[in-house]
Amino acid sequence: MNRASDKPVIYLDHAATSWPKPDSVLEAMQHCMLEEAANPGRGGHRMAIAAGRVLMRTRIELARLFGISNPSDIAFMPNTTVALNQAIKGLLRPGDHVVATMIEHNSVRRPLEYMRREQGVQVDYVQVDETGQIDLFLLNSLCRANTRLIVCNHSSNLLGNILPLAEIADIARSCGALLLVDAAQSAGVMDIDVAAAGIDMLAFPGHKGLLGPQGTGGLYIHPSIDLAPLVHGGTGSQSEEANQPSVRPDRYESGTPNTVGIAGLGAGVRYVRREGSSAIGLHEWELTQSLMGQLSTVEGLRLLGPKLGEPRTGIVSFTIEGIDSAEIAFRLDRDYGIAVRAGYHCTPLAHRSANTSASGAVRSSFGHTTTRADIEALARAVRDLAASV
Repeated sequence: MNRASDKPVIYLDHAATSWPKPDSVLEAMQHCMLEEAANPGRGGHRMAIAAGRVLMRTRIELARLFGISNPSDIAFMPNTTVALNQAIKGLLRPGDHVVATMIEHNSVRRPLEYMRREQGVQVDYVQVDETGQIDLFLLNSLCRANTRLIVCNHSSNLLGNILPLAEIADIARSCGALLLVDAAQSAGVMDIDVAAAGIDMLAFPGHKGLLGPQGTGGLYIHPSIDLAPLVHGGTGSQSEEANQPSVRPDRYESGTPNTVGIAGLGAGVRYVRREGSSAIGLHEWELTQSLMGQLSTVEGLRLLGPKLGEPRTGIVSFTIEGIDSAEIAFRLDRDYGIAVRAGYHCTPLAHRSANTSASGAVRSSFGHTTTRADIEALARAVRDLAASV
């Protein structure tokens, strides 16, 4: 249990943003603000150079975490949504075809629908089962001669299921397409190696499993891919040119960066690398299994996503017959001091697949600081609420 203001809170909303952050993240941000917060790449004085080093150190940490050979192939973004928009809008052109899944976040769906409506891009969504599992044969059957991109999340933010990236990458290669992965729920809690998994572009948040502050994230772009920049403007380099620089990462990083936030992100990634993504993920998985076991006998309660014992990220979503999901979340907060999220979680296609479009769902999600006691408190509270129907 942690504290927010003067009230204790059991924070189980890590899929939205992780909290609390490691002390090292706060310390790195304070140090940067006090000592290094000049404008990186936009001056030759010692503070500007120090700020540039902050960005490079974090880029190197991320490259080591994700198996990226050249840190300059990582462009900092303010969040995963912007990273996905950069990848999708920077790559696709009229007449291209893209395949996505029915469990994509609106950060994928909306850019795709924009490109369909405004640019004539063709889009197909491959069906999944109620637990979020994909039929690889069906995915392969949707590919065409003009398929330019396959895009999928690594793990659904509603169901917590995990997609087989290497197999999906093989399908992409066989049809001459690129693979874009949304790692919003997996970065920092699962081992990701872009080369081994065949990932061409990886969009990731800084503020979730990587334990950095909000307003940070990034996009890995394979060196063979040239995306049209989403934003044009000041980069601090090639200022005499009218066109956007071609050099990376400047090509995708216009404007003054969030240096203080990136310093915090670097500290968060160092923490994750020290603890181990797989170890953090195992801790979260064990908590999901404990909660699912405790809730499995609650009358009227339905658990979403993979079954007990199957792989998943630290997410357990559920519905209770006869109680609106928003009411459940409100009462958990008001009466039990437990923070979860309710509603549609920006993923209506996943709700359609899970048959929860009418009700939405309550989502509990766990992090490296979540304890067994937190899980037991949630289970007791949910049993109480279900019994009150």
